[in-house]
Amino acid sequence: MEKKYCAIYLSGTGNTEFCVSKLVKLLDENAPIVAIEDAAATSTVGAYENIVLGYPVQFSNAPKMVRDFIIGNKELWKGKNVLCVATMGAFSGDGAGCAARLLKKCGASVSGGLHLKMPDSVCDSKLLKKSDEDKIQTIRRAEEKIELWALKIKSGKSPHDGLGVFAHLCGLFGQRLWLRNKTKNYSDKLKIDKTLCVGCGNCSLVCPMKNLSLENGAISPRGKCTMCYRCISLCPKGAITLVGKRIYEQYRAENYTDKLTDRP
Repeated sequence: MEKKYCAIYLSGTGNTEFCVSKLVKLLDENAPIVAIEDAAATSTVGAYENIVLGYPVQFSNAPKMVRDFIIGNKELWKGKNVLCVATMGAFSGDGAGCAARLLKKCGASVSGGLHLKMPDSVCDSKLLKKSDEDKIQTIRRAEEKIELWALKIKSGKSPHDGLGVFAHLCGLFGQRLWLRNKTKNYSDKLKIDKTLCVGCGNCSLVCPMKNLSLENGAISPRGKCTMCYRCISLCPKGAITLVGKRIYEQYRAENYTDKLTDRP
């Protein structure tokens, strides 16, 4: 009898949503796929034994919102089998392991860890920007890895990306130890350029943390940003920044995943 799965994910620019949706549908075509901010996320976790949990890696760590969701619902994880899927633009070390360790403390069994490199989604940094063709190729490679591991998982094998001691040390000393303050709490660094903002309110509608409020035609952050880059990638005027001072590219995964139907 095939296992029944569900998927819970945090996705800002669509990278993680694409990867998690692709994987879980290959494992169970009827699996529900629920965003972590959705009110149904907790009841979905409670109803399923096999769970795919996906999120983007931030400074070699799981986002604060994901960590809070795990800890805040610790009773729900007991006896669950969780596959941690971590997406990243470059290096992560133990991206999947960060959530895996918390899940184990909550009584879950971690069935595997999968790291998937996707195009860089940090809109206000030039560091990892690539050409459109390179982005498409990166997504294709991620898709191929997902397809391969879906077959292996169904045959009883599991990926172990980011779960070992060496991966833990790489993540710890590579970034997390030096940049731990960036992910220890929610960020209060989100900036709104009042000269560009037109008060459309789109950002306040898409923020998973309800961190942005529209008052008297102006947007104000509340100091509880989960650094998902959703508002930054969708602002029609490029008025929002976080780690940088200007927008270089507003990345959205669907602009490239829609082009995957015609493979070379």
